[in-house]
Amino acid sequence: MTPQQAAALRSIADAIVDAVKAADPTIGAPGGHLYAALMSAGCTLHQFEQIMGALVRVGKLTKRGECYFAVASIPSTVGA
Repeated sequence: MTPQQAAALRSIADAIVDAVKAADPTIGAPGGHLYAALMSAGCTLHQFEQIMGALVRVGKLTKRGECYFAVASIPSTVGA
């Protein structure tokens, strides 16, 4: 993966997390809606599953059923 490809993937991941954060926190962001948005930009189902799986594995998102939820940031206690 080139540095440009890595930067593009990082931007996509950040945009997905931002979209999930904007969803109603009680119902989450439906995966089908997220996939439809990415599919319109050329993303395949396999690519979507890889990206979403990675975001869940690294702790940026959680998944319950078919909906995704943003993981709240833990405030830093450094310097407290």
